[in-house]
Amino acid sequence: MTSIKICGLSRPADIDWINEARPDYCGFIIHVPKSIRSIDSGKLHELRFRLDESITPVGVFVNEPLESVISLSACNELGAVQLHGGEDENYIRCLKKELTIPVIKAFQADSPKSIRQAEKSPADLILLDNGAGGTGTVFDWSLLRHIKRPYFLAGGLGPHNLTEAIKTVHPWGVDMSSGVETDGAKDKEKILAAVAAVRRTEA
Repeated sequence: MTSIKICGLSRPADIDWINEARPDYCGFIIHVPKSIRSIDSGKLHELRFRLDESITPVGVFVNEPLESVISLSACNELGAVQLHGGEDENYIRCLKKELTIPVIKAFQADSPKSIRQAEKSPADLILLDNGAGGTGTVFDWSLLRHIKRPYFLAGGLGPHNLTEAIKTVHPWGVDMSSGVETDGAKDKEKILAAVAAVRRTEA
């Protein structure tokens, strides 16, 4: 079964819709001022504990100090951590020593070289995107033809192309943000349609 992750949740209504749709993971972008989807630790606590226990909460960080990631993960009972900045292999290894939850590292999938780099990452899972998260842009999926490890596919995914994506590249998981939004805000109908599209494709 293809795992489903909806990222960039920032409002109580977003959580209510996620609870109804039942993806496998949901992502909270934490302490990233340049993102319109960013939330602080107080909002994280509020939203995380509104979330149904069957859905894994993921903290998404960009070059956050190691100690802060560890503390926020413990205090808010995150189920995974996703790194979307320039965190190197040493950072990832240090984080894995301190946490018992999976570490996901995002990579820009723009060349065969970048795919090879992603494959060598010590992260538990990798996420492949166009490099600028949340822009709604699809990258060249043909780059994934020879990849040998499980990955989240991200970048421009939504109800309109999830079936094609799954049948074409068979990712371990799919990750969506702007593809389930309208005018920069999460859209209930798009969230429900996206999850239904993946489940229907699997069936």
